[in-house]
Amino acid sequence: MVTAQRAASKSDHAYSIIRRRILDGRYAPGFRLVLDRLARELNVSSVPVREAVRRLEAERLVDFERNVGARVSAIDTTEYRHTMQTLAIIEGAATALAAPMVPLDDLATAAEINDRMRRCLDDGDAHTFTTLNGQFHQLLYQRCPNPHIADLVERGWARMGTLRTHFSVPGRAPQSVAEHDRMLGLIRVRADAADIEAFAREHRLATLDAFLTQPGTGHPTATPEEIQP
Repeated sequence: MVTAQRAASKSDHAYSIIRRRILDGRYAPGFRLVLDRLARELNVSSVPVREAVRRLEAERLVDFERNVGARVSAIDTTEYRHTMQTLAIIEGAATALAAPMVPLDDLATAAEINDRMRRCLDDGDAHTFTTLNGQFHQLLYQRCPNPHIADLVERGWARMGTLRTHFSVPGRAPQSVAEHDRMLGLIRVRADAADIEAFAREHRLATLDAFLTQPGTGHPTATPEEIQP
């Protein structure tokens, strides 16, 4: 009984770590999950890792290919498009409604976050860039006075997280940071709500357009490669 519980605990541990890395983008779509390497990294045998990967396969986060093994599942392009289109509309509205209530301190914090995002571009740190991007936008929409719209925005961001997307669309990230500066400028001068909403909406749709116009599969990720321990 104790042995079985320990095995289950190790499997749960491996599952939690691998799943988290898939969802936060460190294990990008197409990345190969080498079981022996993961086992060494997690300091367990290959058995709990194999069980963890099977659970992830059941959740459609992992695919098995003959003569290849386990790979992180590809992003559903249609689901990504629908989510981004929806988020563009509702987040644009939330940002415009919140704009008059965003204090100067929050705008200063958002500017600092955007500067850190610029540094991530120099370092090639897509994971941190994505995290900071979420923090930037949350500062701008979180004071939306309509709780129903705010809830829909949060749900949209949560769904984006499950799609495992991150800012490695070629050429898009520098443009996104520049657009953040313009968005902050509109809010600082208390621009018309319609202008803020339109800009926030187009900002989101520009990322979607960059995603959809990529050659090949259109997934916003680098070339698939093996996960290193």
